[in-house]
Amino acid sequence: MAGNSIGTSNIWPYYAAQNVKAAAREPVKQLGKDEFLQILVTQLRNQDPMQPMQDKEFIAQMAQFSSLEQTMNMAKEITALKQSAGMSAGLIGKEVSWTEEVKNGVVQHTGTVNSILWREGVQYVKVEDIEVPMNKIISIAEPSKGSEPEVNGNE
Repeated sequence: MAGNSIGTSNIWPYYAAQNVKAAAREPVKQLGKDEFLQILVTQLRNQDPMQPMQDKEFIAQMAQFSSLEQTMNMAKEITALKQSAGMSAGLIGKEVSWTEEVKNGVVQHTGTVNSILWREGVQYVKVEDIEVPMNKIISIAEPSKGSEPEVNGNE
C-alpha cells in the first residue's frame, strides 16, 4: 500500500486542478450570434478600401444575422413552452389553492385541477368551471383521500 499513488483525474472536476479547466470549457457546437457578429466586424475591418463590400452583400449578411437571432430566440421560447406545458400537465388531478381579491380582503380557494389551458399567452388551470391564472396558485398538493373534486371558498 505504501507504493500506491492515488490519481485525481477521476475525482469530481473541481477537486483536481487539471480538471477545472476541462470542466469549465464547453465545446462550441454551433455558430452563435456573437460569433457571427465578430466575423462580420472582422470582415469590415479587413476589407480592401479600393474594393469595399458591396451594399447587397452587407445587407444580405445583416439579414442573415437578424434571421439567426430570431431563430435562436424562437428556439428558446419553444423550449420554455414545452417545459411549461410538461410541468402544467403534472398539475391535472392535483389539489391547488389560490387567492382572490374581494372588497373585504383576500379569499383563499381550494380545488382539484381538471385541465390546463392557454389564452393569449397566459396559462390557466381549470378547477370545475373556474379558470385560475397560474400566477395566483399558492400551493399544490396531492388530493385529499375520499374527497370529491370540488371548489371551496375559505374566508
